[in-house]
Amino acid sequence: MGRLLFFIFLFCTSFAFAKIWTPTIISDNMVLQQQSTATIWGWTTHTGETITISGSWDNIEVTAKAHQGVWSVQLPTPIAGGPYTVTIKGHEEIVLSNVMIGEVWIASGQSNMQWTPNMGLDNVKEEIAAANYPNIRFFQVPQRKSDTPQNDTPGEWSSCTPESMQNFSSVAYFFGRKLHKDLSVPVGLISSNWGGTPVEVWIPEEQIEKDKELKLAAQQISEFEWWPHLPGTAYNGMVHPLLKFDIAGTIWYQGESNRANSKSYYKSFPLLINSWREQWNKNFPFYFAQIAPYDYDKEKKDIKAAVVRDAQLYTMQSVPNTGMAVTNDIGNLKDIHPTNKQEVGRRLALWALAKTYGVTDLTYSGPVYKSMEIKRNKITLDFDHAENGLKMDGKTLKEFYIAGEDQVFHEAKARIKGNRVEVSSSKVKEPVAVRFAFYDKALPNLFNQEGLPASAFRTDDWEIDLD
Repeated sequence: MGRLLFFIFLFCTSFAFAKIWTPTIISDNMVLQQQSTATIWGWTTHTGETITISGSWDNIEVTAKAHQGVWSVQLPTPIAGGPYTVTIKGHEEIVLSNVMIGEVWIASGQSNMQWTPNMGLDNVKEEIAAANYPNIRFFQVPQRKSDTPQNDTPGEWSSCTPESMQNFSSVAYFFGRKLHKDLSVPVGLISSNWGGTPVEVWIPEEQIEKDKELKLAAQQISEFEWWPHLPGTAYNGMVHPLLKFDIAGTIWYQGESNRANSKSYYKSFPLLINSWREQWNKNFPFYFAQIAPYDYDKEKKDIKAAVVRDAQLYTMQSVPNTGMAVTNDIGNLKDIHPTNKQEVGRRLALWALAKTYGVTDLTYSGPVYKSMEIKRNKITLDFDHAENGLKMDGKTLKEFYIAGEDQVFHEAKARIKGNRVEVSSSKVKEPVAVRFAFYDKALPNLFNQEGLPASAFRTDDWEIDLD
C-alpha cells in the first residue's frame, strides 16, 4: 500500500510540474510580421509531445513534435490586422491574446537609440501626452551580456501609451509612428540597445575571432564596468534570443564608441549587418543613422568620428539593402545625445517607406557625393538625390576643403550651381581631391531642395593619419 501511494504521489507531482511555455517574445500583445511564415516556438516538459498551433485569423492548425523538449512550428500570417489569438495545445493549452499582424522592426545600437523621452526630448510633454497608439507595440530587451548565446530574454510586449512611450527608445517610437500613420498597419518595435557599446559586442564572437584585423581592433576598446566590451557579449544576450522571430528589418544608431578603432569600422559595420542577416537567414533592410557632430576632445580638426561617418557612408554604398539618415544638421556640439529624436526617426522611416514599402514620389535621402570633374583650378562635384537642385542654410557654403597632390587640404570657396557644387582655393592651383565636413565637429549647411542634409564625404582614398 505504501509503495502504491508513493507512485501515486510521484505521478501527481510530475503532472503538476508538467508545462508548455514559450519565449517572452512569443506572448500576449505581440505583433507578428504580416504575410510571412512566423515561427512559433517553445519548450515542453513532455519529451516527444505533439504540439498544435493555430491563429484565429484562419483557425488552421499546424503541428510539430517536440524533440528533447523543444518544439517549433511555421505559422502563415495574413495581411495586417487584428486583434487575434494564437492557441497552443499539447498536454495543456495556452492562448495568446491581443495579437496583431503588421510590421516588426528591431531598433538597436548604443545610447542615441536607447535614449528615451524621459532622458531628454524636444517638446517632451506634448509628445508624451500624444503617444496613444494601441496598435503600436513595444518590446524592451533588457541590457544583459553573456559569454554564450541565449535562447530567451526577459521582457514583455506592451501597447504604446503615454506611460510606456516615455521609457522607450525615442528614435524607435518616432520611426514606428510614421510607419503606422503612413501605412495604416500595426507596428511592432523591439528595442535592443545599450549605451556606450562598440559595434564588436553586437557581432557574433566567432566572426571577430576569425579576422585578425578585427580581433586586434577589438582589443583597442576600453573596458568599462557599466557596458560590455568583449566581442559577441551583447549579441549573445540581446540579439540571439530573437533570431527565430520574423522581422521586417532593423534600424540602428551607433558609432561614437568606435572612435577608438575607427578605421576598422569600414569592415566591422558591414560585418555586423551581414552577420545578422546570416543568423536570421533573411536579407532584411538595415537602415542606420550617421553619427552627429560633437566636440569630443576640443581639438578642432580631430577626425576619428569623421572616419566613422565615412565608414557608415561606405557601408551604405557597398552593402545592398541599406540606407543612411544623415544628422549633421540636428546635432549638438555640447551634447552627444541631441534631443531632436523626432527628425532622426522620421528620416529613418523615409528610407523604409521608399525602399521597403515602395512609397513613390518621396525624397528619402539628402545629397550623396557621386563624382567629380576637374577643370584647371576648380573641382565640380555631382550628387545623387539632388535632382531638383541644392540649397544652403546661410549665405555661404561651409566645410568644403580642397587639396593638390601634396595631400594638404585647405579651406575652399564653394558655390552651388544647380545640382552641382563648384569648389576652389587660391592656395591650390592644381586640385585633385575634395573633403566635405570631414572632421568630428563640422557643421555643414548643404541640403537638397527637399531639406535633407548632405552627407560628409571625401573624394580621395588616401591613407588617413589619426595620430
